Amino acid sequence: MTGSSRNYLPRVYRDFRAENPGIAEAYDALGDACRQAGPLSQREQRLVKLGIAIGLSSEGGVRSHVRRGRDEGIAPEELLHAVTIAVPTAGFPATAAAYRWAREVLDSGDGGTE
Repeated sequence: MTGSSRNYLPRVYRDFRAENPGIAEAYDALGDACRQAGPLSQREQRLVKLGIAIGLSSEGGVRSHVRRGRDEGIAPEELLHAVTIAVPTAGFPATAAAYRWAREVLDSGDGGTE
């Protein structure tokens, strides 16, 4: 995770990790194993995770993956395209909400929410 993305971890996430370091370590190890399990690039993995967050209507997930994608060099237009192609699968309401969250992150330059 990049330094600027790390600054925007929600307080509840930071608190949970601090109070449950063993679980946090196991969770991080699972994430590492999943990322290394196949041939997708970091960029491709970020876009897949953004799509999953859209399908789950996860505001925190969408904001996080847009912010992290931007910090990793994915162009804003590419991130917004990844959101718009969710319409047929995730539906218009979920996609419209995700589009708003993504725009807020991209327009603010940070997208941090507590």
